[in-house]
Amino acid sequence: MKVKILGGGPAGLYAAYRIRRDVPGAEVTVFEQNHAHTTFGFGVVFSDRALEFLAAGDEETLSLITAGLERWSDIELRVHGQRIRVDGVGFTAIGRLHLLDILRERALSVGATLIDSRVVHDLAELGEANLVIGADGVNSLVRRTFEPQFGTQMTLLENRFAWFGATRPFDYLTQTFKQVPQGSFNAHHYRYAPSMSTFLVEVDAQTFERVGFEQMNEEQSRRYCEDLFADELEGARLVTNKSIWRRFPVISNQEWAVGKHVLLGDALRTAHFSIGSGTRLALEDVQALVHALAAHPGSVDDALGEFVARRKPIVDKLAGAATRSATWYDHFAEHLNQPAWEFAMSYIGRSGRIDPERLRAMSPRFVDGYEAWRSTGDAAVVDKTMGES
Repeated sequence: MKVKILGGGPAGLYAAYRIRRDVPGAEVTVFEQNHAHTTFGFGVVFSDRALEFLAAGDEETLSLITAGLERWSDIELRVHGQRIRVDGVGFTAIGRLHLLDILRERALSVGATLIDSRVVHDLAELGEANLVIGADGVNSLVRRTFEPQFGTQMTLLENRFAWFGATRPFDYLTQTFKQVPQGSFNAHHYRYAPSMSTFLVEVDAQTFERVGFEQMNEEQSRRYCEDLFADELEGARLVTNKSIWRRFPVISNQEWAVGKHVLLGDALRTAHFSIGSGTRLALEDVQALVHALAAHPGSVDDALGEFVARRKPIVDKLAGAATRSATWYDHFAEHLNQPAWEFAMSYIGRSGRIDPERLRAMSPRFVDGYEAWRSTGDAAVVDKTMGES
C-alpha cells in the first residue's frame, strides 16, 4: 500500500511512523512545505493525562515525549489586580520544535520517506497512492481540493491573537487579563522549557482597532505587548516567530474521508488553543486511523469507514467543549465586568465539562476561596483567610 501524507507537523509525522510500523508493506512518504527542524510557534501544552493514550501500544514514543515535558498543577488567573489560583488542574508542555524532532526521528527510524521544503500545489504532484492523508493544517490543500464533498464549514472568531515567546519561565499556566485605557487584553503564558515560555496575546476586535495593531509590523507589535505586560515579564523579553495577528478559524467537516483521501488534525477540525487539545486530538486521530488500517489490510474504504465510525463521536464531544471555550474567550472583555472571583468561576466553567461536584473534588482550595468570597463579598478577607492565592 502506498500512503502519501501532506503535512509534516505532529499528525503527519506520527502517522508516518505508526503506519510504517503497524501496517505491513506500507510505503509512506511525507511532503512538508517548510525546512526540516523549523516550525511556527513556541510551546505545545497538554493536560497532565492527555498523552496517556500513547501507552496503549507506543510506550517508547510516550517516554521520549514525557522526558522533555515541563509540568505544573495549578492555573493562575491575574485579573483586577488579584491573583486567583485554581488548584489541581494539571498541565504539561513541550517545545513544539522538540516534539517535531522526536516524531521526525521516529518516522525515519522505521523507513518513512520525508520530503522537506516541498510546496505542493496540486494533489496530482503526490503521484500514485492508495491512501492520501491530509495532515496539512488549517489551510489544507487536501480539504480545499474536495471542499464540497467534505462539507467544510469555517467561521472566524472576532478576537485577534498573536503568538510570542517569553525569555523567562512561569510557575503556572497563567492567564493575565488587563483593562487599560486602550482596551481589553489577555495573555496566555506558560513555560515549555526551563528558561522559555509561550506568551500568546489576545485582544477583542475593538481593542485591536483602537490600538492600531493592523498597521504595526511584527516588531512594533512585539514592543507594544512587551511594554504592556512589563509587570508580568519582570525584565524578560518577548520574542517573535511569525507572530502576526490572526483570527481563530473554527473548522469542521461533515465528511472525514472522500474516496482515498482522509483528513487529520487541524485539517479536519480545529480546537481552540484555550483548551490545549489540538495536538492531542491529532495524535489520537492517527492512532485510531492506524488501528483501522491494521484491522482492514485489504480495504482502505473499510478502514476509513471504521476510523470515522469509532472516532467521530469522541471528537464531536471534545469539539463542542472547545467551541464553548472559544466563545467565552471571544467575549472575555464583557466577562471582565464581573468581580474577580465571579470571573474566575465563569472561566473555569466555560467549556461546560466541569460540574460543581467535579470542581469541588478537583480544586477544593479554589472552591473554598470562591465560597468565602460569596459569603463576605470581600476579596481581602479571602486572601487573609487562605493566604495569597
